[in-house]
Amino acid sequence: MHRRLAIFTYKVLVNTNPIPITTAASTTLLYSQCNPLNPRTNGFAFFRLLSFTPGHRRAQDPDDPSNLMKEDGVSVCSQMWIENFREPDRIVSNLTTYLRRFELWVLAYQKVCADDMGAYMPRSAIQRSALEDLLALRNAVLDNRFKWGARLDFLIKSPKDKTDYQSLSKRKIKAILTTTQPAAFQDKIVQEVLFMILEPIYEARFSQKSFAFRPGRNAHTVLRVIRRNFAGYLWYIKGDFSTILDGMKVGLVISALMRDVRDKKVIDLIKAALTTPVITSRMEEPKKKTKRKYQKKRVLAEDEPKPDPYWLDTFFGFAPEEAEKIPSWGHCGILSPLLANICLDELDRWMEGKLKEFYRPSKSDVIWNSPEGEAEQGNTSWPEFVPTSGPDKTRKMDYVRYGGHILIGVRGPRADAATLRKQLIEFVDQKYMLKVDNESLPIEHITKGIMFLDHVLCRRVVYPTLRYTATGGKIISEKGVGTLLSVTASLKQCIKQFRKLNFLKGDRDPDPQPCFRMFHATQSHTNAQMNKFLSTMVEWFRYADNRKKIVNFCSYIIRGSLAKLYAAKYKLRSRAKVYKIGSRNLSRPLKEKKGSSPDYHNLLRMGLAESIDGLQYTRMSLVPETDYTPFPSNWIPDHEKALLEYISLDDPKTLEDQRCSIRKQGLVSSQDYISMLVWNYKRNAIAMDQLSLIKSGGNNTEKEQQLLLGSDKDPYDQKTKEEEDHEDGFDVAEI
Repeated sequence: MHRRLAIFTYKVLVNTNPIPITTAASTTLLYSQCNPLNPRTNGFAFFRLLSFTPGHRRAQDPDDPSNLMKEDGVSVCSQMWIENFREPDRIVSNLTTYLRRFELWVLAYQKVCADDMGAYMPRSAIQRSALEDLLALRNAVLDNRFKWGARLDFLIKSPKDKTDYQSLSKRKIKAILTTTQPAAFQDKIVQEVLFMILEPIYEARFSQKSFAFRPGRNAHTVLRVIRRNFAGYLWYIKGDFSTILDGMKVGLVISALMRDVRDKKVIDLIKAALTTPVITSRMEEPKKKTKRKYQKKRVLAEDEPKPDPYWLDTFFGFAPEEAEKIPSWGHCGILSPLLANICLDELDRWMEGKLKEFYRPSKSDVIWNSPEGEAEQGNTSWPEFVPTSGPDKTRKMDYVRYGGHILIGVRGPRADAATLRKQLIEFVDQKYMLKVDNESLPIEHITKGIMFLDHVLCRRVVYPTLRYTATGGKIISEKGVGTLLSVTASLKQCIKQFRKLNFLKGDRDPDPQPCFRMFHATQSHTNAQMNKFLSTMVEWFRYADNRKKIVNFCSYIIRGSLAKLYAAKYKLRSRAKVYKIGSRNLSRPLKEKKGSSPDYHNLLRMGLAESIDGLQYTRMSLVPETDYTPFPSNWIPDHEKALLEYISLDDPKTLEDQRCSIRKQGLVSSQDYISMLVWNYKRNAIAMDQLSLIKSGGNNTEKEQQLLLGSDKDPYDQKTKEEEDHEDGFDVAEI
């Protein structure tokens, strides 16, 4: 019986083993191992052999995408940010290591898919075929086989791209190769990977004077910095270097990039993106067909992202001049703004040096009188109060840059501003090969009003009563003269933007025009769209001194435009009739059903009518006040603050400094305090804390503190060392 079972087991193993046994010696060896009558084996070995599942364990494939994703891509990016902010001045020479990290490629794929499809794709939803194509794209980049601007041969395609490029006709292929096409999906992925690698390197190095195309900084930050730092400046220099954003010579870009990055593969990849020609020819426009009176609504495909809503599209039309132009260089895509900031960072550093050279403190100045110019003093009740300039006042200068536009404020004579302008023209010509004349860099006085980001900087002279205590304790009150910097939204610029969007006509007496684009929308949907637009405008003018006035004007234009639209749609002839039926904020329905119908409130209560939200901010009292929240002098974004705090806490020196400081001040940290409590209770069986020692105030305070701290010279401890060792050993044995 046993012999038959052993032979059967042997046959099963022979049939299922992927490596066939051919030699007689191997057969004898296997038979001897599985034979239960063999004295060298036992029953346990026999049953282990029966339960053994044949097959060899395969080694992990290094090219398997699932084996390459060892860590989350976000954690890899976080580590890169921490490393670069810990050592911001080091020259980076090995970025290929991060370029090999497949986690970054998967994260880039998710971000590009979210932009392309309008929905975030989780990591678990990515198909294996897409991961294999993504790995092929990574290997092509590492092996220098990747080509920018591919039109037909793709290593990876978008999930919504179902086109079979091999079966296209010659006419379609010619159209693809000779006309302007959107950036390829694989190009966007490579751009995203390079952006994730380069952004933390340069964000740790960029100047604090630049605010465009950077995380945590926007136009509101610029306005708050101007309100905080530009008070008291008489002369302003505005510069428009936006032609740099249109494109620069490849050599200048690469030289600026190689100041901090010396990785040849990354440099060559960006250089190829800049030098590869971009096909920008246009297709022949077909003959325009006559529009029908009523156009049909286009139905979107299942995977097609929805276009921007009307309110957002309208708000984009209000973009100020300084924020309209976004750089796009070659095939760099989203890398272009970062490269533009890298090139213009040299201008920021040069200007920072000029700020230090120009600063001349005066002891008689009230605000700036320190040698470094950092410590500011003044009347705390007037945070923006700055005395007027004069020969005995401090000469100071400040500078901000938003994209390709700069603003320089000078506190001093106009001759100093003219000298600075001359030096700036020479620097731009030498560094960027950009010819700039005096007309491109006008010097304007604050009394004329300085336009920047659609806000006007002007000065208001004030005569406050200054009270101070003289020698002897006598309080003196006298009139002072100073200026307040006013940052107001430009009403003229607002009218210009509304006219560009066909919301009104006329300059002196603007007349709202009907918004026919919302003709087929319901009253509820139209009001909701315009409310979102007005809410966005309220947020945009958040730091303007005339926030109430400018937002109320925008509400007036929108309300008049909708009233004319509803008058034309419901044939009510005039705006007055619309306001009479729909109320001042257009919250009541303008179209009634034929015949007798219940009241609108009854229909709304029964759920048979659509709720209509009235327009917001129809009265000036409904508009929120201007935000005058104090802005710190050395402000940094929240993410940089968190990074610096993490790096500081991660440094052992910081913890040691804190301990030394606690000891010098005679304090006890919470960890040491708990340790003393536990040790004191274990050693003396007394629950005593530091607070009880302080509150007791007795004569034995020093002795009790020694008892709490567990000193070796404790007067209460009369036991010998041998007894303590014996007790400690007994306690350990019991535990």
